[in-house]
Amino acid sequence: MRRSLSGVVLLSLVTAFAGPAAGQSQQQQAPQQPPPEQQQQAAPVAPYRPVMLSMPQPFKDAGFEAFRDRLADAARKRDRAAMAKLTVARNFFWERENGDGADPKKSGIDNLYTALALTNKDAAGWDMIVAFAGDPTVSPAPNRKDAICAPGDPTFDHKAFGEMLDATRTDIFEWGYPVETGVTVRAAAATTSPPIEKLGMHFIRVLPDDSPAAAVAAAVKVATPSGKTGYIQADTIAPLGNDQICYVKEGNDWKVVGYIGAGDPQ
Repeated sequence: MRRSLSGVVLLSLVTAFAGPAAGQSQQQQAPQQPPPEQQQQAAPVAPYRPVMLSMPQPFKDAGFEAFRDRLADAARKRDRAAMAKLTVARNFFWERENGDGADPKKSGIDNLYTALALTNKDAAGWDMIVAFAGDPTVSPAPNRKDAICAPGDPTFDHKAFGEMLDATRTDIFEWGYPVETGVTVRAAAATTSPPIEKLGMHFIRVLPDDSPAAAVAAAVKVATPSGKTGYIQADTIAPLGNDQICYVKEGNDWKVVGYIGAGDPQ
């Protein structure tokens, strides 16, 4: 998933970085652009020391791969009974900004349905589950013993990242990272625009741009470490803070145990 962004991550990037006109779905609540008055006070573009990162690797477990296939199949069919068998009966968690949104009195499947609005068979949450199940990468669940979450997060030096934010006078929502090395930065939003630089595997500063050209091209305006500004395609960059679905192993079986994100408002 994160290698190609051909799904939920791409949708979140278009929404978060390229503006609502470029993406018609808000399946994920990715880091949002600040209010207009804050955008006007954005720090000037200047060269910065890049913080390198490593992309998450696929989780190798035959049982896990088979479980993901069953999960995707159940989601495609909107099959509640099948989904219930693949979800923990109790102790489901729903991590939101204001804490755990899960109701401890309800079953795991009820909480999952609430979080992703799955009672609506046309809800974006169904496609989210299919997309999540298709991603083989995972990260340890924060503060949840033995649980893992997908898509996996990149690894990087958090201290260096904080120092970069301080040096550039920026906030975390102003940064993304390329999904592969060698992403081309172009002079304008169109894919036919001249290339001006190629990116390595490091964080890249994202600049506000609500222009029609960027929306039509699904392009994101960025500032490179050298201080140049240009555009990259939205499907080549990911934000920190993507939504995740989390799993735990119960005996020999994998189960959905939680969800990290704001949820689907439908």
